[in-house]
Amino acid sequence: MKYGNIKLIDSSNGEGVRVSLYVSGCRNHCKGCFNAATWDFDYGEEFTPIQENEIIEACKKSYISGLTILGGEPMEEENQMALLPFIEKFKQECPDKNLWMYTGYVLDKDLQEGQRKFVPDVTNKILEQVDVLVDGPFILEQKDLTLPFRGSKNQRLLRLK
Repeated sequence: MKYGNIKLIDSSNGEGVRVSLYVSGCRNHCKGCFNAATWDFDYGEEFTPIQENEIIEACKKSYISGLTILGGEPMEEENQMALLPFIEKFKQECPDKNLWMYTGYVLDKDLQEGQRKFVPDVTNKILEQVDVLVDGPFILEQKDLTLPFRGSKNQRLLRLK
């Protein structure tokens, strides 16, 4: 898996001060996407154990509330496969930190068993670790800058834990 950016201090993609990982690869191609460069699965750098450790060490700092994973699209099948071991490691090493994830897919339409983005033995394990899921594609015609942590009115902020 490749990533487009890692922000070691971020306050716009979840509550509190966070570390954010922007994965590469997205098939949604939402009109007006703020990060269209990350649609390309080959954009950016390879995500290696070096970056994993950098993120986890940054998350251990007392002023960091947690980790946000966004993109691109974390819930593309390829990204799910690569992210699961990292998410499990993050939760093991930072049990007091929360995990936010942004996806252009809809939890109950795309990410449940038998649906198009469900990966057996992977998707549910990821979702079990996510504290807050922001789901739904960005819809330019429903753009609303007053919504906390979302870009358009159709997107939902789901507290899974």
